[in-house]
Amino acid sequence: MYTLEFWQQRASDLYLPACALIDGKAVNAQGGATFAAINPATNQVLAQVAACGQAEVDLAVASARRAFEQGPWPRMAPTERKKVLLRLAELIMAHREELALLDSLNMGKPVMDAYNIDVPGSAHVFAWYGEALDKLYDQVAPTAANALATITREALGVVAAVVPWNFPLDMAAWKLAPALAAGNSVVLKPAEQSPFSALRLAQLALQAGLPEGVLNVVPGLGEQAGQALGLHPDVDCLV
Repeated sequence: MYTLEFWQQRASDLYLPACALIDGKAVNAQGGATFAAINPATNQVLAQVAACGQAEVDLAVASARRAFEQGPWPRMAPTERKKVLLRLAELIMAHREELALLDSLNMGKPVMDAYNIDVPGSAHVFAWYGEALDKLYDQVAPTAANALATITREALGVVAAVVPWNFPLDMAAWKLAPALAAGNSVVLKPAEQSPFSALRLAQLALQAGLPEGVLNVVPGLGEQAGQALGLHPDVDCLV
């Protein structure tokens, strides 16, 4: 079934996400700034992607902060967050061909590697953390008889996640799934060489029921979007 002709035809009809996703909405960079997303196999420009900077990062972090302080996500019962993450895992697999092509075209990975390894692996990460949600308990630490120490697991707040180019979907899943499962909000900055699958993943997360603002994606160059996110004073954790 999966012949060269099949993938070429599928690629010709492929939607290439090019806008940032902030507060559940597609957002262009201030002034219309963009950068070229290139197919490394051919040097063909696939799309002009929003080049986020300080302004967009500020908006994304503010959205994530509102979602954490005022939104339903960190206040949901673990079983409810579990349902969303499991639904996202299902959607990743339902869009398996699309996500495999996005990574293949964007960063040069053999498409069948992405289809057989990367996409299922990403879905399994979200499913694993989703299933773990209602099976994790707080703890009582071992102490002397005259002391009591308890351990309570709590969300940190706004998590900034930066991922490299070579396993764009997998590494986004590795960072997003545990952060979201714990009830945090996340601002994700994908590598400028491979932003497509992260942007599409965020769209699927909304479809799965993740509230707006809980996951924001700011594509852009490292010295602009990455630096602004890494130095942002309202980020609680950088991963």
